[in-house]
Amino acid sequence: MDRSSETPKHVEPRVLSIQSHVVHGNVGNKCATFPLQLLGLEVDSVNSVQFSNHTGYPVFKGDIFNGSHLQQLVSGLESNGLLKGYTHLLTGYIGSESLLQAVVDVLRRLRELNPDITYVCDPVMGDDGKLYVKQEMVELFRTQMVPLASIMVPNQYEASLLIGSPVSTAAEAMAACQKLHALGPHSVVITSLTVPDDPDSLMLLASTTKPQLGGASVSKLQMCIPRIPAYFTGTGDLLAALLLARIDQYPGDLAQAVEMAVAGLQAVLLDTAAHCGVAALSGERTAAVSAARELRLVANQRHIVSPVVTLRCTPFSSGSS
Repeated sequence: MDRSSETPKHVEPRVLSIQSHVVHGNVGNKCATFPLQLLGLEVDSVNSVQFSNHTGYPVFKGDIFNGSHLQQLVSGLESNGLLKGYTHLLTGYIGSESLLQAVVDVLRRLRELNPDITYVCDPVMGDDGKLYVKQEMVELFRTQMVPLASIMVPNQYEASLLIGSPVSTAAEAMAACQKLHALGPHSVVITSLTVPDDPDSLMLLASTTKPQLGGASVSKLQMCIPRIPAYFTGTGDLLAALLLARIDQYPGDLAQAVEMAVAGLQAVLLDTAAHCGVAALSGERTAAVSAARELRLVANQRHIVSPVVTLRCTPFSSGSS
């Protein structure tokens, strides 16, 4: 029987998400799983840590897991034939060398089962010049994770760590994207860049080597994002998950994927800022302030699914500051 004209079987997207977990609040897997499910992706979560709450609170308790923890879980999945269904791997905070190496091993096994699996790497190493992980982890991310990644979503500081040189301007950020492309990832989104002469805004820079529906002129993008006067934890985790979902939804249209992801994020942040009132700007590090600033995902689920897009990507200009 000739099956050449049959429609290929649709593969339901399923994400293996390896990152931190908290009992209370929304960071790491708590920030990624629900939005991904809302957007139609099945999610299986592995926790790199399990804490009572995020580390911005005065006190947190819990455990940090090592590579053997991940290996045991994956062994159980494989014994039941459950590894072959993954279309995406998403990683966030990885706090130990053994866990990072285990992630590398798991990804290689997943690629044996599905060579087309998309690996979205959020290289959670630090922000605003502060390192969250041991210095040795930076080199491991650079040499082990970047070459295997399909999509990288670093912030400004993490991008500078990965390429080993400062990223202070939009031109330097786009140059960093090109350096990262050369190491492996086909798409790079630098999620936040502080521009010295515009303190009220952040810039997002995105670049891809994948063919785009709009042609080569939209393979390098920039977006100016008004800064929300508040401090939140988990914004990078949420944006990485939204980017994964939207890039899967809009293959060949990175601009639309970024616009939809940012729109969903901004809706959550604006509502959370309005809801927590004066706590949004408080310099206090109390439990009450931290709790008030937890991202309101459930309350904003309709905005995650169907956000109103007001911020647009534009083709990157080499004259950008």
